[in-house]
Amino acid sequence: VWGGSHPYSRNPVSMSNMSEIGNALRQGSSWRSSRWLGALLLVAVNVCLGATWLYVTTSDSDITETLVGQGEIVSPEPRVFTVKCSEDYENYKRYAGCTPQKCGRAIIDSLVTRDEAHVLRRLAERGLALAGSEGGASILDLHSGALSMGKQFVNIYRYFGDQISDVFTAEDFKLYSDVRGRIQAVIAETFGLDPTLMYLTKPTFFSRINSTAAKTQHDEYWHPHIDKETYGSFDYTSLLYLSDYGSDFTGGRFIFIDQNGNRTVEPRTGRVSFFSSGSENIHRVERVAWGTRYAITVSFTCDPAHAISDPALP
Repeated sequence: VWGGSHPYSRNPVSMSNMSEIGNALRQGSSWRSSRWLGALLLVAVNVCLGATWLYVTTSDSDITETLVGQGEIVSPEPRVFTVKCSEDYENYKRYAGCTPQKCGRAIIDSLVTRDEAHVLRRLAERGLALAGSEGGASILDLHSGALSMGKQFVNIYRYFGDQISDVFTAEDFKLYSDVRGRIQAVIAETFGLDPTLMYLTKPTFFSRINSTAAKTQHDEYWHPHIDKETYGSFDYTSLLYLSDYGSDFTGGRFIFIDQNGNRTVEPRTGRVSFFSSGSENIHRVERVAWGTRYAITVSFTCDPAHAISDPALP
């Protein structure tokens, strides 16, 4: 799916063999030909299924631990995994009561209901239905208005103008803001912060990922990265999952890359995963094998100069 040789391409059928197969088919009876073609089709189907199974089961075989599986429910308190803070934060101005002193990663399933997550997913579906990337990864940013369109981005508020009122409602934006507030509160409580000293920052956005081949660098979502290095303003990162690993999509797991092994979080509708944004939490997203993965990335900074407001309908 993502390039490279097909696992069965090393022993192609020769032209002479193809000719012999053609002669045999022409010389055989109609019944024998149908039976032979049926058997060939069955073999082809089994090969395709086998290749798909091989891809799914061997994909990211370097994962050594599942922190939280899709079938688990982490409630009412988050499951917290403490890690030593990196020195990344020393390169930035420190803000008392906010800059990470305690670092780690956490997961909770009781912060956002599945019904609320479904409402937010429908919001994302409506917005992304207006355009979308040609590749496998599309984003919708309600704050800046950025929307993937083909190989570029447009401002959804300017590009679609009055149509926006038919796509989004004030209730949609209120729920979005309420959920953002809950996420901010649980991050502050978990890491011992003053929530009034944390600020929403950009980019905060919806994402839709499927198995379509990447067309531009923006579509290559699977590379390892460090949020603090990539964005600078990030101090805490969170993800709210809007679809289920294993039923809505396969692949697409979130992977923390640690020195002694890689650890994954399996997405579940309504699940919130959050972590400090430095190199103590280098991570990536596994390539989606099939289906569609929806999520929201919600990011926070300690620097008021990089604060953004909740989105509002124009």
